[in-house]
Amino acid sequence: MDINTVFEGVYKIDKKLATKNAVPGFRVYDEELIKLKNSEYRLWNPYRSKLAAAIINGLSDLTIKKGSQVLYLGASTGTTVSHVSDIIENEGNVFAVEVSKRSMRDLLALCEKRENILPIFEDAMNTDSYSSEIGEVDVIYEDVAAPTQDKILVKNAELLKKGGSAYVAIKSQSIDVSRDPREVFEEFIKNVSHTFKVVQRVKIEPFDKLHLFLHLKKL
Repeated sequence: MDINTVFEGVYKIDKKLATKNAVPGFRVYDEELIKLKNSEYRLWNPYRSKLAAAIINGLSDLTIKKGSQVLYLGASTGTTVSHVSDIIENEGNVFAVEVSKRSMRDLLALCEKRENILPIFEDAMNTDSYSSEIGEVDVIYEDVAAPTQDKILVKNAELLKKGGSAYVAIKSQSIDVSRDPREVFEEFIKNVSHTFKVVQRVKIEPFDKLHLFLHLKKL
């Protein structure tokens, strides 16, 4: 098998995306495990992770790396969170914010295996409830199914260092199902433009439809 580095901590094994498993022998979502060169890798399914889809579709820069402090909004059950956990290794932390009780149960089970994932059971607009325990972060990742997705990002940007990156999966159908997705995307960008500049836009079809993936940088 051939292995190539795509970004720090992100690899391609025979053209399939992967991260090095921080907890060898354990799967998170029935992903395939591959042992190669004395290490174990987890294949990263782009149909289960919008970040993986964006990387495959041409994301040009990933600032999530070893030692990063990442604020993850909309952690769900932890599929993408687990791959971020692999990338940042034990030197970093993922502050995983999730409001669903059902998703949080699965996320807590994941946290028992991965000490660099710190669960926060809270609405992502209520930053006052968790800002003191987080401090300043290097990266924000947002994948929130809410019509106020833009406001949530701007509110949490208070915790992001100047020049830090935000990666956002805009879900047009969660914001306004009646409008053209392109209008929704442009309005989102306009509404966050006083806080962020756009570094790159990435379409993530065929993995997810009616989404736009953004790499933003805090002004």
